[in-house]
This record gives sequence, structure tokens and C-alpha cells, in this order.
Amino acid sequence: MSQEIIDHEKKDFTKSWVNSSRFLFYLQVFCILSFVLGGCFRMYNQRYKGTPAVEVQSSSKFKPEYK
Repeated sequence: MSQEIIDHEKKDFTKSWVNSSRFLFYLQVFCILSFVLGGCFRMYNQRYKGTPAVEVQSSSKFKPEYK
């Protein structure tokens, strides 16, 4: 009877420090990775999509053209 209790205590999340710390480490890695990938995906969706057609004055070009 006592042997069964010891076996269950080894498998219990709250009793085994090694299993719980391993689980919490992988949970933390998964959360950080999901936040980073989610941020990259959101930045990719809201990226700058081209240059607008802006009219530049002829006097402010590299070789200015004056009237």
C-alpha cells in the first residue's frame, strides 16, 4: 500500500520538483516563442506596401530646374 503512494507522489506535478520545473520551462519557452512569432506576423501584415506617388517640386531636385 505504501509503495503505491510513493509511486503516485513521484508522478504528481506538485510533489515532483523536476517534472514541474521542466513543464514550466517548456511552457515559458512556448509562450515567449508564440508572442515573438505573433508579433512578427502582425508586423508583416501591417508592413509598408509601396511608395506613394509624390510630386516633387522641380526646384528641389538634385539638378534643380528653374523657370
